[in-house]
Amino acid sequence: MAVVLPCKPATSSILIVSSLFFFYFLFVTYPCIRFPTVYVSRKRTEASTSLHHIVFGIAASARSWPRRSDYVRLWWTPGLTRGFVFLDRLPDPFPKGDLPPIRISEDTSRFPYTFPRGLRSAIRVARIIEEIVRLDLPDVRWIVLGDDDTVFVPYNLALVLSKYDHKDWFYIGANSESVEQNLKYSFDMAFGGGGFAVSYPLARALANVLDSCLMRYAHLYGSDARVYSCLAELGVGLTRELGFHQVDVRGDIFGMLSSHPLAPLISLHHLDNLEPVFPNMNHTQALEHLFKAIKVDPSQILQKTVCYDNLNSLTISVSWGYSVQVYEGNILLPDLLPLQKSFTPWKRGRDISSSQYMFNSREFPSNPCLHLATFFLERVFSDLTVTHSKYKRHNARNCLQTSSSRIKHKYVEVSSQKLVFDVKQAQRRHCCDVLKPSSREHLRVHIRECKREELIFMHQLHLITNEAYQAFLEKPTMGCIEITFT
Repeated sequence: MAVVLPCKPATSSILIVSSLFFFYFLFVTYPCIRFPTVYVSRKRTEASTSLHHIVFGIAASARSWPRRSDYVRLWWTPGLTRGFVFLDRLPDPFPKGDLPPIRISEDTSRFPYTFPRGLRSAIRVARIIEEIVRLDLPDVRWIVLGDDDTVFVPYNLALVLSKYDHKDWFYIGANSESVEQNLKYSFDMAFGGGGFAVSYPLARALANVLDSCLMRYAHLYGSDARVYSCLAELGVGLTRELGFHQVDVRGDIFGMLSSHPLAPLISLHHLDNLEPVFPNMNHTQALEHLFKAIKVDPSQILQKTVCYDNLNSLTISVSWGYSVQVYEGNILLPDLLPLQKSFTPWKRGRDISSSQYMFNSREFPSNPCLHLATFFLERVFSDLTVTHSKYKRHNARNCLQTSSSRIKHKYVEVSSQKLVFDVKQAQRRHCCDVLKPSSREHLRVHIRECKREELIFMHQLHLITNEAYQAFLEKPTMGCIEITFT
């Protein structure tokens, strides 16, 4: 009797044979086929940009340096800041103290300069980037140029530059505040007095071609125009940062400082052409006073915060570290953001563009007796996490007329958490609360981060009359007018 045994499935044998055939076909028939090599490595974490990575090139002359070195001394810290002052020759007298080392610029007589009544020193200054690159300094990420009357806030500069990849090509700065100046030179150029930054890879490329550009642009006026033109030929455009300030205005820049953009302050320029930024002080004293606040909390300097005192119907506008203005009534936030035109145009001409600016503005009375209740920084200090600043009311001299304002305060006290800008996201204005005062002469406010979806407005359910509000818009600094509510 025959016994039929069950057969084993042939699936395994078929798979083995198929696999052998596949590999023979792949590697013997087509030996040039290669799989990509995969490399596994530890990711390097690169340190964030700091002042150590920035080299300053400061343009000066033997004539100007003894007089303007005090401006640089305000922000220069030996051992922390790096850079050089570039002069045409050694100055006499020679400034002493904590200042950058001096370098004498190379001879530029071989380059043409044809701008009528211009200064040939523009060529020498334009080549500062080239001369710094040739020094081959270690660990440089950015070269920053400025004038000897440019005041930088180095901490904020490093903070802003840290959001850019220094290995790429970047040209970072700002235009002039004056429409006329931008029309004359370029809306796409970083004005040199306000300072501008060039990433080191771009600076190396520029250094290799700049001299040839200088031969083609003899007809231009300034050094910044020459650098801009050569960068344009390299195909690089301007990246704008609102914290650089050329300050192409004259007179009193109170309006600019009390309504700074929502960005860290990086620089101020043309200080010789301006009134002192604080009353009853000279230029140096006023800037030293401003730097007391900068040293306490550089990120928060000049940042505008608006508080509403619902109980007393007051609007309080704080420019941290500088000034406070107090308005009667409910003034909406968007109407407080335009700059008050406390200054005059850089050049007074018949062309309407001479009095036009690159920002929204509102009127400011020329008569100081008509100014708002204004308080200027008196003192500032900090503990571990909180900053405290006190502002004293400024009364204009020789004012015969008396104000009808009900604002009788003499001091404003401001407390705040130290501001930390997150460069990876858009900035948001801070909120503030009005606190119980210590006396009738004092106002107290506390600045803090806004809550999620919190709005900055007066929470009282009063509505200002159209007539009263229109009066403010037409004469916004007449804060002493009676504002009625319905």
